[in-house]
Amino acid sequence: MKFRNLLPALGLLPALWGGAAVAAGAPSEIKIGTLYASSGPFAAISMPVYDGEKLWAKQMNAQGGVYVAAYHKKIPVKLIAYDDQSSTATAATLYNQLISQDHVDLLMADSGSVLTSVAVPIAKEHKMFLFDVSGTGGTFFTKDNPYIGLMAIPVSTIWPSAISNFLDDVGVKNGIKTAAILYATNDFTGTQAHSLAGFLKKAGKIKIVYDQGVPTSTSNYTVLINNIAAHKPDAVIELGFPNNEIAFLRNLQDSGDTFRFLFTVYGGTEMDLLLKNVGAAGLAGSYSYVPSALYSYKVNYGPTLAQYRAMWDKEYPKGSGVEWGSNAVYGYQACLVMQRALATAKGMSQMDIHNAVFALSGKLKTLDGTFELNSEGAQIGEMTPMGQLVRKGKHGIGIVAVYPPEFAKAKAVFGK
Repeated sequence: MKFRNLLPALGLLPALWGGAAVAAGAPSEIKIGTLYASSGPFAAISMPVYDGEKLWAKQMNAQGGVYVAAYHKKIPVKLIAYDDQSSTATAATLYNQLISQDHVDLLMADSGSVLTSVAVPIAKEHKMFLFDVSGTGGTFFTKDNPYIGLMAIPVSTIWPSAISNFLDDVGVKNGIKTAAILYATNDFTGTQAHSLAGFLKKAGKIKIVYDQGVPTSTSNYTVLINNIAAHKPDAVIELGFPNNEIAFLRNLQDSGDTFRFLFTVYGGTEMDLLLKNVGAAGLAGSYSYVPSALYSYKVNYGPTLAQYRAMWDKEYPKGSGVEWGSNAVYGYQACLVMQRALATAKGMSQMDIHNAVFALSGKLKTLDGTFELNSEGAQIGEMTPMGQLVRKGKHGIGIVAVYPPEFAKAKAVFGK
């Protein structure tokens, strides 16, 4: 009888041993590899992303680590980060180092399409899933590459649909008939420019009178602005990185030229940075995307925008030299997706991570909006409204959503 009574207890031993084996096999830390640019043309968008990632890692470790379903426990995270100094050649070397020498468990790209572009083929070659923070180049996402997912902003091929829809609807009703497109020739803004031109031509409501690409290194736009003005467009859409747009807006002020509609990417998405370098007069009345850093979405995972902003301001108080803007959200957003994927993944293989990330599509709603991927890993959720920059006091600037109607907080005002 005693022997029989022991059988149920003995039957539990394999399960207990299995649990012990899982615990024993758990690593002491989850290594997350990433890059940042402390200098060069991409520092302005890279450093806030990295600051967001550091803030997330600090929070996780203060709570005992991130929960990893594969090991049924919380495990501390270690952020292994190297400075690529805005160089794609340096970035390529460092991505390889993270994979082959540091043997990171998870890989995150640096901010933006240029520095992500070299990570995509390297991650694919090593069969390493790439958490693409904000590299939106349309060519990054292909049917033969399951090792990528775009975390924080829509793919460039659909992003400018917000501009074209606004111009074809509200713009046409307000007399906008012609448009000029000026863009920096890189995967991010180049893809947007080509898509925007395609959208406008397909609708056939607005005539494109100027369409010109320039090197991303362009720092003087005086001649380009004169050439645009000669075509007398109603709308001017300038697509570049922050350094491009700062130079463009400064030169535009100097020229004295004005247009009925003016759009820049970073007027809204990195508003504080552009305000500091251009001034309110150079931004007021222009249009931009309304970023998640300035628009409150309903969330079902992670902090609200207000909660995250409070965390950010505590970690990086005013005067610390750290800029608040959309990229501050993007870095944290990528980590939230990673956090949820680790909490639900069946294992720690790179395809387990892929499956967990893709399983979140359409279900995860964070401070960055609705996370949704297509079958190739391109982000098709997290769409940003169109906004117009308005004066706040004598020297301040703000942005209000004006389109689409369900997001609008104000009516768009066009120049004369």
